[in-house]
Amino acid sequence: MAAENPVESLQEEATCPVCLEYFTEPVSLECGHNFCRACISQCWKGSDTATSCPQCRETVQQGNLRPNRQLANVVEIAKRLSLQAAKGAGRDGVCERHQEALKLFCEEDQTPICVICRESRAHRAHRVVPIEEAAQEYKERIQAHLKTLREEREKLLGLKATGEGNSREYLRQTQIERQKIVSEVQQLQQFLEEQERLLLAQLEKLDEEIARIQNENVSKLSEQISHLGELISEVEGKCQKPASEFLQDIRTTLSRCEKGKFQQPEEISPELEGRVSGFCQKTIVLMEILGKFKDTLPSELESKRGESFGAHRQVNVTLDPDTAHPNLVLSEDRKSVRGGDTRQDLPNNPERFDTVFCVLGCEGFTSGRHCWEVEVGAGRFWALGVARESVGRTGRISHSPDGGIWAVEWLEGQFQALTSPVTPLPLSRAPSRIRVSLDCDRGQVTFIDAGDEAPIFTFSPGSVPGGRIRPWFWVEGSRLTLCP
Repeated sequence: MAAENPVESLQEEATCPVCLEYFTEPVSLECGHNFCRACISQCWKGSDTATSCPQCRETVQQGNLRPNRQLANVVEIAKRLSLQAAKGAGRDGVCERHQEALKLFCEEDQTPICVICRESRAHRAHRVVPIEEAAQEYKERIQAHLKTLREEREKLLGLKATGEGNSREYLRQTQIERQKIVSEVQQLQQFLEEQERLLLAQLEKLDEEIARIQNENVSKLSEQISHLGELISEVEGKCQKPASEFLQDIRTTLSRCEKGKFQQPEEISPELEGRVSGFCQKTIVLMEILGKFKDTLPSELESKRGESFGAHRQVNVTLDPDTAHPNLVLSEDRKSVRGGDTRQDLPNNPERFDTVFCVLGCEGFTSGRHCWEVEVGAGRFWALGVARESVGRTGRISHSPDGGIWAVEWLEGQFQALTSPVTPLPLSRAPSRIRVSLDCDRGQVTFIDAGDEAPIFTFSPGSVPGGRIRPWFWVEGSRLTLCP
C-alpha cells in the first residue's frame, strides 16, 4: 500500500528492492523492474546462462541491462526532498535517507544511524551500540578533555598575569634608572661645562698676561735696536774721520758705547710660570678623571662608542712621490716615509715641497667621513694630519689652519696640536699608532690613540673648510708608516 505522503512515496520509488537503499547506478531489466547494478550483479553471481528477475521471477538475459539515467535523477531529487523535509520538520534526529529515528551509533564510522542503515551493507559488519549509550560514553570522554583544557587555560592565564606583572615591574625599574641616568648625565654635563668655562677663562687671562709681557718686551727691544742702530751709524762715521777729528771728545764716545750695551728684556715671572704650571696640572687631573670615567663605562656603551668611530670609512692611503721633499725616502709600496741625510736628484715639479720635509697622500676627499691609521716611530720629530690640496709647497709655510694644515706633532718630547698658537697636549709620550678621522661634511678632523681609542685632539666642526683635502705628513729624523 502506497504511503500517503508524496515525499515518502517518492522515496519508496527511489529505493532498490534488494538493498532497500537509494538506487546506486540503477539499471532496468527486460521485465521493466529496476535494481542497483551491484545488487543485480550480486544476485546473478555464478550464473552464466539465462537468469530471472529477483522481483517478478521472469527470465531475462544478463547482457540486456540498460542504465536508467532518468531514475538516477529521480533518486537525487528524492534525497534532496527528504533532507529539506527533515529540516523543515525540525527532525534533526531522523535519518536523511530512510526517515527513521537515529537510535544507533556506528563506532567504525563514528556516526548516528537508523535501524534500516544497520541492516545495509555499509554498516552490517560494523560494531553498533545504542545512541544514548554512545552519547554517554563520548560525553565522559569529552568532559575529561574539557577538564584538561580548562586546567591548561588556567595555567596560561596565570602565566599571562605573572608576565604582565613582571613586565610592569621591570618597566617601572627601567623608568627609574632612565631618570637616574638623565639626572646624573645632566649634572655631569653641567660640571664639565662649568669646568670648561673656568679653565678657558683662566687660559684667557694667561694669554693676556703673556701677550702683555711679550708686547712690552718687543717694544723695549725695538727701541733699543733703533737706538743701537743710530749709535752704530754715528760711531762708524766717526771712525772714518781723520785721527785728529776722531780723537776729539773720544771719552764721551766711549762712554756712550758702554751705555749702549744690550739690556735683557723682562722675563716671565716665577709667579706667572707657577700659574701656567698649575693650570697644566689642573688639565692633567681633569684628563685623568675623564679617563677613569671612560674606563668605567659599561661594555655596551664602549661598543656604541666603537661604532661611532667605525662610522668613518677606512681608506687605504698611499704616499704621493710627486709631492715628497727630495730629502724624504719613500718605500717601494709608498706606505712608509723616513727623513734622509742627503738631497735626492728628483724632478723639480711644482707639486713638490722644496723647503720643508713634507709629503701628501695620493687620496683626496671632498665629502663623507674617512679615517686612516699611522704608526709613528721613536724619532725626535714628526707631524701628521690633513692639508688643503692647494697648500703651499715652496718657501715659508705656516703649519696651522691659517696655512691650510690641520695636524698634531711630536717635537723632541713635546706633543702638541698645530693650532695658532700651538696647543700643548698633556701626554708624556706619543701614541705608537694614531688614527686620523676626517669628516668633510662637518669640516672636522679628530686624532685618536688607536691603541686604547682615547681621543687626542679634535679640530672643532667647521675648522676644515670645503674643497679637496689630502693626508699630510712631515718627517725629520723619524719614520711614519701607513697601516693597511
